[in-house]
Amino acid sequence: MPLLADVAVPVPLSQAFTYEVPAALAGEVRPGARVLCEFHRRKLLGVVLSVSERSTAIDPSKIKPLAALVDARPALPAELLSFLQELAAYYFAPIGEVLRLALPALEREQVRALKAQGELDGVLDLGRAKQVGGRKVAYARATDAVEEPGTLRGQAAAVLALLRANGEQPVARLEERFGNARSALKKLAERDLVALEEREPPRDPFFRLAEARDVPPELNAAQAEAAARIDAALAAASAPGAGEHRAGAPHEPRPAAPSAFLLFGVTGSGKTEVYLRAIKSCLERGRGALVMVPEIALTPQLVARFRARFGDALAVLHSGLSDADRHGMWSSLHGGNVRVAIGARSALFAPVPDLGLILVDEEHDGSFKQEEGVRYHARDMALLRAHRAGAVCVLGSATPSIESVALVRRGKLAELRLPDRAHREASLPEVTLVDLRRFGAGPSGDPLISLPLHRALEKTLAAKEQAILFLNRRGFAPSVVCGSCGTLTTCEACSVALTYHRGRRRDAPPPAGVPAAPAPDGAPAAPPSAGALAAPPMDERPQGGRLRCHYCDYAGPLPDRCAACGSRTLLLEGLGTERLEATIAASFPEARVARLDRDVAGKDRSQAILARMREGKIDILVGTQMVTKGHDLPNVTLVGVVNADAALGLPDFRAAERGFQLLVQVAGRAGRRDRPGRVLIQTRNPEHPAIAFAAAHDVPGFLDREIRDREEVGYPPATRLALLRVDAVDEDVGRGAAAKLAAHARTCPEGLARRVEVLGPSAAPIARLRGRYRFRVLLRARERGPLRGTLAALAGLMRDGLDRNARVIIDVDPVAML
Repeated sequence: MPLLADVAVPVPLSQAFTYEVPAALAGEVRPGARVLCEFHRRKLLGVVLSVSERSTAIDPSKIKPLAALVDARPALPAELLSFLQELAAYYFAPIGEVLRLALPALEREQVRALKAQGELDGVLDLGRAKQVGGRKVAYARATDAVEEPGTLRGQAAAVLALLRANGEQPVARLEERFGNARSALKKLAERDLVALEEREPPRDPFFRLAEARDVPPELNAAQAEAAARIDAALAAASAPGAGEHRAGAPHEPRPAAPSAFLLFGVTGSGKTEVYLRAIKSCLERGRGALVMVPEIALTPQLVARFRARFGDALAVLHSGLSDADRHGMWSSLHGGNVRVAIGARSALFAPVPDLGLILVDEEHDGSFKQEEGVRYHARDMALLRAHRAGAVCVLGSATPSIESVALVRRGKLAELRLPDRAHREASLPEVTLVDLRRFGAGPSGDPLISLPLHRALEKTLAAKEQAILFLNRRGFAPSVVCGSCGTLTTCEACSVALTYHRGRRRDAPPPAGVPAAPAPDGAPAAPPSAGALAAPPMDERPQGGRLRCHYCDYAGPLPDRCAACGSRTLLLEGLGTERLEATIAASFPEARVARLDRDVAGKDRSQAILARMREGKIDILVGTQMVTKGHDLPNVTLVGVVNADAALGLPDFRAAERGFQLLVQVAGRAGRRDRPGRVLIQTRNPEHPAIAFAAAHDVPGFLDREIRDREEVGYPPATRLALLRVDAVDEDVGRGAAAKLAAHARTCPEGLARRVEVLGPSAAPIARLRGRYRFRVLLRARERGPLRGTLAALAGLMRDGLDRNARVIIDVDPVAML
C-alpha cells in the first residue's frame, strides 16, 4: 500500500488533502512538518497532519506526490498540532488558516535548500510565509560545573559570578561591563564553567537593558494558600502516569483533581507574585509555562518582573515583534532553550516544551477574543490546551468574567481568593458617586468636569500626588454636527460618526511633562470656552485637524460647510481624551498633563509615558481603557471616571458587565501603597447596578445579579450562542443571504425540534462597515450539541448554496455583538 500524508494547505477550506510520500522522503515526513505540495498548479506550503500506509478510494493516478520536505524537525510539536486541529473543529475554521497562526517564518537557509533542489522553479505561492535569517549573537551561560577554590581571580571570577547570579547574558553586554570579557569567557569555557552559544538575537525592546534580580517578597496568608494549591496541582499533573488523559472540549477539564483555577483577587492583591511562584514550581519540575496578558501595553511591566525573577530565559510574543524577532523567540522555545513564554492573545500558539502551566492574566478582558480571521477565544482555548497537555491552567482577575464564574459554580474551575491588597498599608480606595444631574461644571466650564472632580484634582496636586482621568473615547470630539440642520458628519464607508482629532496646533506649546521634540497628537494650547461645545475660544468654528473613522481608518480634512444644507456652522459634540487633556492642561497650568490612548501609544511610546508616570514626571494622566490595564503606579491617589454611562447603553447583553469591569479596574489604580486612594465616578445614572456595585467594591454581588439576569433572558452562560455574520457590497445580496441562512437553520432537525432558537435575520447595529452592508443571524441553544449540528448543516449551505458575492463568517461564542 502507498504511504500517504494528509496535508493542510492555507486555503479557506475545512478539509485536508491527501498526497503520496515519495520513497526518498519515507521515514522523514512526520506530522507537524511543513512540506511543499502542488495545489491547483501552484506550489503551496502545507503542514502534514498524519502519515500512514493505507488504501484510499481516490484514484491513485490523481494523488500527487509531495514536492519537498521543508522541516527536518516538525515545526509543530504533536501536542500543539493536536490542539490546533481541535480548535479548528470547534470554531468551524479552515484547518490551514488555523495552523498558520502557529507557524514560524521560513528561514532563508530553508529557502536556499529548496532552490538547490529545484523545487522553487515554476509557479510558486508561499502564501504569507515570511523569510528570516541573518547575523547571530554570542551568548554565555554558567554551567553546573564547580571550580576549584582559589583558581579563579579577577574578571574571570567576576564574570562567572554575574552569570550565576543573573543567568544567561549576551557577550556584548558583558563586554560593556568587563573590558576583557571575551578572554575571561574563553578561559571559563576551557574549564567547562561557561557554555558559549551563537543564535539569533532577541531585538525586542523588553531585552535592551539588563534587569537586576529581585528578592521574592513574603506572601500573605491568602497568597500562600493560592500558591500552595497551584503547586499541589502541578505536582499531581507532573506525577508518573499523569500524562494519560482523554481529549476534551473547551471548558471541560478532567475531573480527577483540580487542574484549572480561577484566581479571584481584588486589585493590587498580588496576583502576579502568585504567578511567579507557580512558574518557579513548574520549572523546578522540568516543565514549561505560558503566560498570556490582554494587551501589549501590559506586557512591559510584566516582563520586567519576570526577568527580575527568572533572568532572560523568556520568550516574549506580541504583535509589535518583527518577523525576525518573532522567529527568534519561536526558535528558542521550539529548541528547548527557553521554557517560559509571555505574550498577548497569539502566545496561545507558542511551542512551549512540555507545557505544564498556562496563566491567563485579566482573563475577563475582551481582547482575548480574536475578531478577525479565525475567531478563537484565547481564554477558552487556554483551558482546552492545558487539558490536552496535562497542564495546570490559572485564570486571574479582579473582575472575573461571568463565564468563568459559571464554570466555578459547575465545578469545572476551583476558585482561589485574594481578598486583600498585598501591601499591608494599602486598602481599597474610597469611591464617591458624582451625580451630574445635581452637580454643574467646575471652573473649566466643561459639564463633564464637575466641581467635585475639579476640587479633588486641586487637592491631589497640592499634596504632590498623581491622578488618572479615565474617558473611554479618544479624539478631540466624538462627532461633528451641523448647527443649522443637525446633520451628523458620518463616514462614507461606515454607518458611524466621524471623530474630530485636532492634533497639535503650530502655535501651541507641547503638553506639560512631554519633551519638546515633535510628537503626534499632542495637546492644543487652549481649552474649549466655558460651556461652549462648538469650538475653542479663538475660533468661531473648528480650524485644522482631521476627521477620522475609528472603524475603517479613513482620515480626511474637516469640511468647510455642511454637506446637507451648506451651512458653515459646524459644532463639535462631546468630549474625547484629546479635548479632555487640553481642558485639564488649561485649567491646571502648573500641572504636568499627559495622555495615553491609541493615538499616542505608538512603538515604545506607551511604555515611555508610563515610565514618566512612575518617575513622578506626570501629575495627571488622561486616558482610555489603556490606563486601566493592571499598571502599578504607587503615587496615584485619585482616579476620576469622567463619564461612567458611556459604556452602559450599548446594544450588547454584556454592556453592564464590561462597564462594571472597567470601573473596578480603573478604580484599582488608586491607593496601591501607604497613601489612601479616592475615586470619583461621574454619572447621570447612579442607580445602575454596574455603577452601584462598583462603588461598593462588591464584585460578588454584581456577579450574582448579572448571572440571574442572564438566566432570566436566556443569554450566556445559561445558553450557547453562535453568530452568523453576513456582509456584502450590495445590500440586497447581503440581506438575501442572511434570510436564506435563517430559513435553513429553522428547517434543520434541531431548529424544527426547537432545540436551537434562530433570531433574525437583522441588520447589524453598525449596519455598514468598510463599504459593506452587514447582517446577522443569531443561533441560541441550551446545549452545545444541537448548536453544532445546526452549524454543520449551515456550513454546507455556505459552501454551495449562497450568492458568492456575500461573505459569511461563523462566530462561535461571539463577544463583539455590534
